[in-house]
Amino acid sequence: MHIRIKAIYISPGHDFKGRHGKGRLNHGIQLLDTAECVAGKGIEGDRYFDLKEDFKGQITFFDWAVYERIREQFALPELPPYAFRRNVLTSGVDLNSLIGKRFSIQGVEFEGSEESKPCYWMNQAVAPGAEDALKGFGGLRARILSSGTLKVDVPR
Repeated sequence: MHIRIKAIYISPGHDFKGRHGKGRLNHGIQLLDTAECVAGKGIEGDRYFDLKEDFKGQITFFDWAVYERIREQFALPELPPYAFRRNVLTSGVDLNSLIGKRFSIQGVEFEGSEESKPCYWMNQAVAPGAEDALKGFGGLRARILSSGTLKVDVPR
């Protein structure tokens, strides 16, 4: 299994969490060439960094092929990959196969904790119907087991 990184994103704040009935915030997204992963804490600078002990979503992964499928399915050629609010866009692995397993990318160790389930906000962030289209393909939430640096290794 060779997991490739196509893009890395962080956001300093939550746009949707705790916003039911209030509308979206706009904290922005930062595109990174490298990300510092800190064991047990998350990605430096990200909204989930050091949120709580043993947090299941210290880092999130999303499959580039799912991103492309959603763009095509909803006829959204300009949809940016960061619209899904996941940290690392990958290729080369079925992310669901990593739930409950330890794995490494570029020497950094992770443990897949659960699907990064899509919620109703995907219908606003992407398009109406996106939540249902992403069920079972929402990405992977994981814990960071060893500190290290991830870098984009596939040209966008």
